[in-house]
Amino acid sequence: MKAIRRFTVRPVLPEPLRPLSDLARNLRWSWHAETRDLFQSVDPERWAASGGDPVRLLGGVPPARLADLAQDRRFLRRLAAVAGDLNDYMTGERWYQVQPDELPAAIAYFSPEFGVTAALPQYSGGLGILAGDHLKAASDLGVPLIGVGLLYRHGYFRQTLSRDGWQQEHYPVLDPHELPVALLEEPDGTPAQVALALPGGRQLHARIWLAQVGRVPLLMLDSDVEENDLGERGVTDRLYGGGSEHRLLQEMLLGIGGVRAVRTYCRLTGHPEPEVFHTNEGHAGFLGLERIAELCAEGLDFDSALEAVRAGTVFTTHTPVPAGIDRFDRELVARHFGPDAELPRIDVERVLKLGMETYPGGEPNLFNMAVMGLRLAQRANGVSLLHGNVSREMFSGLWPGFDADEVPITSVTNGVHAPTWVAPEVFRLGARQVGVHRAEDALTVGGSDRWDAVADISDQEIWELRRGLREQLVTEVRERLRASWRQRGAGTAELGWIDGVLDPDVLTIGFARRVPSYKRLTLMLRDRDRLMDLLLHPERPVQIVVAGKAHPADDGGKRLVQELVRFADDPRVRHRIVFLPDYGMGMAQKLYPGCDIWLNNPLRPLEACGTSGMKAALNGCLNLSVLDGWWDEWFQPDFGWAIPTADGVGTDPDHRDDIEAAALYDLLEQRVTPRFYERGGPSGLPDRWIEMVRQTLSLLGPKVLAGRMVREYVERLYAPAALSHRSMGPDAARDLAEWKTKVRAAWPGVTVDHVETSASAALAELGTTLGLRVRVGLGELGPDDVEVQAVSGRVDEEDHIADAAVVPLKPVGSAEQDGRWVYEGPLSLDRTGPFGYTVRILPAHRLLASSAELGLVAGPSEELVEAAGLLMR
Repeated sequence: MKAIRRFTVRPVLPEPLRPLSDLARNLRWSWHAETRDLFQSVDPERWAASGGDPVRLLGGVPPARLADLAQDRRFLRRLAAVAGDLNDYMTGERWYQVQPDELPAAIAYFSPEFGVTAALPQYSGGLGILAGDHLKAASDLGVPLIGVGLLYRHGYFRQTLSRDGWQQEHYPVLDPHELPVALLEEPDGTPAQVALALPGGRQLHARIWLAQVGRVPLLMLDSDVEENDLGERGVTDRLYGGGSEHRLLQEMLLGIGGVRAVRTYCRLTGHPEPEVFHTNEGHAGFLGLERIAELCAEGLDFDSALEAVRAGTVFTTHTPVPAGIDRFDRELVARHFGPDAELPRIDVERVLKLGMETYPGGEPNLFNMAVMGLRLAQRANGVSLLHGNVSREMFSGLWPGFDADEVPITSVTNGVHAPTWVAPEVFRLGARQVGVHRAEDALTVGGSDRWDAVADISDQEIWELRRGLREQLVTEVRERLRASWRQRGAGTAELGWIDGVLDPDVLTIGFARRVPSYKRLTLMLRDRDRLMDLLLHPERPVQIVVAGKAHPADDGGKRLVQELVRFADDPRVRHRIVFLPDYGMGMAQKLYPGCDIWLNNPLRPLEACGTSGMKAALNGCLNLSVLDGWWDEWFQPDFGWAIPTADGVGTDPDHRDDIEAAALYDLLEQRVTPRFYERGGPSGLPDRWIEMVRQTLSLLGPKVLAGRMVREYVERLYAPAALSHRSMGPDAARDLAEWKTKVRAAWPGVTVDHVETSASAALAELGTTLGLRVRVGLGELGPDDVEVQAVSGRVDEEDHIADAAVVPLKPVGSAEQDGRWVYEGPLSLDRTGPFGYTVRILPAHRLLASSAELGLVAGPSEELVEAAGLLMR
């Protein structure tokens, strides 16, 4: 029989055990080993059955067991110690509290997904895991962050396989009352709500669920409430599901509703209002519009409000391809804004203008969420050095006239939250060297360039650690593989072979990630005979564990999964290569530590960062990767191997895959497997391999930490954004908006009219300083509105300047009779070889974060360049 209604019945904990409830509701347990150990001791079998979820565990413990624990003095002492530790963690001073005073009072961090723990399945892949790690690292550092997202009733899909290896999706219903979240309530006990206006006089209501991520509150909006019609109730049904309008409503709720949720939370709890708003990808970009509307309601005009909002906004882009950005039809967006819908006091055309692709190569009828994010933020970044370069190229149309390297998008390379991803065995080995507290600080705060204590760990200890982790992975893989085959319809009698799958003494390669085509899940299958030889080599075999989900709408990705599954089903190799369905955080935490090699072979440069290899490295796993994302930045031969790429212009994609697959096989055959299996020295251990593990831990480990990443965000982006926010009061915002309007109107009259130098020939000696004299026309502007610059450096065959040095020139005297100004300054010839210079004029104002901010630049005309351009050889 099927129930007609469902309740969640919570256990009543005996008074001495009440602290267990607080421990279960704070997601710090997901990265704090002592708290997890305490919960496991409540009921080890139920702990395993609950998937390590304290809320589910406590919901299933019999009252008799709780009564026994309430009398168990040893357990109560442990409970008191763990609860006291959480209290110290929540209230004590941390890294942020001992920094200078100008840091922001609070930062709001918006993301469409958050991967905090498998017990709160609100993530699909890297973006969500990164966001979860950002919150955890902020908590460890004491950064006053407020996370903002959506609560999806179906989360992301669960993946199984059909008998013939085709991906199948399942969407289990999540009951928030069974999750580690609580409703945000008004003082009278009613649920706090936000509402958005929809076309036709309807409204979209949402409740606010609160997940406590250590010190960081995570607000999650849920539209499945009685006040909504059926269509509106489904807005937060699933992550990245539905059609275009569905996605637009999700993103309006995240951005606009999210700001309203933050205001509600601060009103109810007394939490300081955010001075900085951080948009993690373009999905939450509408938050800037809501903040503009707030300021307009206080009396500011749109342009002034825009300047005030931009000052305190940080935008992070995570995609290196235009196809990865959400874009909506102009008419769809227009229908949801204006007098008959949301933000009625803001002119719809102003809204549309923020997101339209009004640049060469753009599609003028599409509203681009990343473009809006960049226009609404004074500070923006990519997520690795290479991705910063790619982003500056991709979005350069927004800053016409500037070289790509001057586009105001910086980069902060992602990191991973070590306490979440480091295996307990790895942590214990480190703690034996330096003590528990120093080990915890090293993994959370970071700050050192190297972990020297790793040098003191013996080869024997490292090798035994790695083998033990590999053995755990073998056990895990067999359990998951058996469950997968049962789901595919196999009977127990067919599955005896699974007991021989993988070998704890064989070199183990891991490959797990989402399955878009550019990540090339099946590159390893390019030459199947060669792969079989690697898997079945009599002296130096390899074994491979693969996992990953294709997007439900991506049949091409599903075909790749099926192709790999069918290969892994072959009785000749199925003991050496496995595909595990339903990749998620729980699987990942076993997979990263148990692998010896982490494989990554995307099409360069389409991987923005790719943090899975970082998590593997923290456990002593070596990377074998294309030089893309973070690996391009930090690769050293000590840490692993770089797969050569054939990413030249015009390379046929099939031919490219052949070349790069052959390079992968060569590396595995000639360099990777021999090093793993060679036994050198008196110990009889693979000492050169062990040394690479040691170097990976001691030199790469400190770099890949989320603590390092969040400290960079604080110092390079949050602190400057907070200072800009404080400087941008109503009067300053009006002044800046009026100045920008004046400059844009006057810019056609800004010209470089004449350039002369003290050089008499096109040959000069290194170290010479030339005098530069420039006559410029400023039209309606004055010297206080602009900066005139000399830009010099080496030049290529087409006279393009590389590695440019910029020197401001100074005005001499007052304006001439015709309104022209003369500027002078030195030009240092500080490099040998072909050398060139040019002159340009940029807008200048103390409240600009970058001189490229307005996208305006004036330079010499073609005629002037030909007449006066100077080239030193």
